[in-house]
Amino acid sequence: MPQYDYDLFVIGAGSGGVRAARLAAKAGAKVAVAEQVQVGGTCVLRGCVPKKLLVYASEYSQAFRDAKGFGWTVDWARFDWPTLREAVQAEVNRLSGLYIKNLNAAGVGIIEDRAVLVDAHTLRLERQGKLVTAERILIATGGHTYRPVDTPGQELGITSTDAFLLNALPSSIVIAGGGYIALEFATIFSGLGVDTTVVYRGERVLRGFDHDIRAHVQAELQRTGVNIICGSVIDEVAPLPDGRKLITLSNSMRLEADQLMWAVGREPNTRGLGLEAAGVRLTERGAVVVDAHSRTSVPSIWAVGDVTDRINLTPVAIREAVAFAETEFMRRPMAFDHADVASAVFCRPPVGVVGLTEEQAREKCKVRIFRTSFRPMKNIIAGNEQKTLMKLVVNAESDRMLGVHIAGPEAPELVQMAAIAVKAGLTKAQWDATCAVHPTAAEELVLMGEPIAHDPEGPA
Repeated sequence: MPQYDYDLFVIGAGSGGVRAARLAAKAGAKVAVAEQVQVGGTCVLRGCVPKKLLVYASEYSQAFRDAKGFGWTVDWARFDWPTLREAVQAEVNRLSGLYIKNLNAAGVGIIEDRAVLVDAHTLRLERQGKLVTAERILIATGGHTYRPVDTPGQELGITSTDAFLLNALPSSIVIAGGGYIALEFATIFSGLGVDTTVVYRGERVLRGFDHDIRAHVQAELQRTGVNIICGSVIDEVAPLPDGRKLITLSNSMRLEADQLMWAVGREPNTRGLGLEAAGVRLTERGAVVVDAHSRTSVPSIWAVGDVTDRINLTPVAIREAVAFAETEFMRRPMAFDHADVASAVFCRPPVGVVGLTEEQAREKCKVRIFRTSFRPMKNIIAGNEQKTLMKLVVNAESDRMLGVHIAGPEAPELVQMAAIAVKAGLTKAQWDATCAVHPTAAEELVLMGEPIAHDPEGPA
């Protein structure tokens, strides 16, 4: 039997790679993980964690306005971007340090280098110019922000990665894209006082989400001052003498802004990894093709997380990594079930969803739709016009809960509990048997007794 340097070699020290490495090492395997930038990956360093901290900061502007309705007088409030930026980066570095501490405690070797595949069992460490071998190799390199390289002047814009480290907050910004990253940063910038415009090619933001959620979020963002231009893309970007950008749209509109941010998607980090040379099959988008057990086309190589372009969420990468370690090192074969995975968008209002949209459900079966919209109690006395939307999608024949869609304060927190019911296959009758907790917004989820009549403007 061949002798290898490692039982497992992981490329990428993000959430998925770190979890797989730790579990395999704890099971007795000799493990190394290579990371060319900083331990922590997208979520910790330039995604979920710093983004949500910025969202928290952006919410204070509305909180100060709401406070007046509750008797508070806010004489002055001044925001300082460098203070927030440095605090966020300090937390990011703290979490990265915890990842390193946990890897060390598990006995995982951390290699600060770029690892490239040479063949099915061999890797080259680029900086060291050294070859290492492994019985199993796990690709966990995640993804990166995408730029439309064919758009003239695209280099004048930033991406979400750059946004965390801006020297100064712009007075105005144009954000290209209508997905969750675009809307979360539109929420952040506008909440911090930046004149914010979103430009999106589609007819309504948040493609892939339920149509009612999409309409509600777009209307609320516009109501709170975000300018949203749909049905258009950026054709050209040019510098202005004062340092601002002149942005020309496909609908012939011209916008001037201090900053432009590209939020038009992400791509898998597979370029230059030697995957093709090792025989690993990729999709047209460059994602690693895997089966239900995260196996690639090469028997000794697996892949988890965003690099596989299945469901690009940190908790999914972690669960895929757990399933890999359980199967390969603990002799407990398992595969992660990608159905009914809950997700959240930390925009204004925040969104939490799980299961099928109304459109998806109607393609599969007859449905009953339950929907309610209301102003939360806190918003009424504050004079805040923001509303909450809640929607349930139910199989009309089996009564099974197929989807829960919420847009409003604490929606991401609420949907975590709703996900349990959807994943378990509970019926609407079982859902409604739960007594309401009063006074809460969450109680409305179990008080929607009658389905709505069919909306002729909604999906057939």
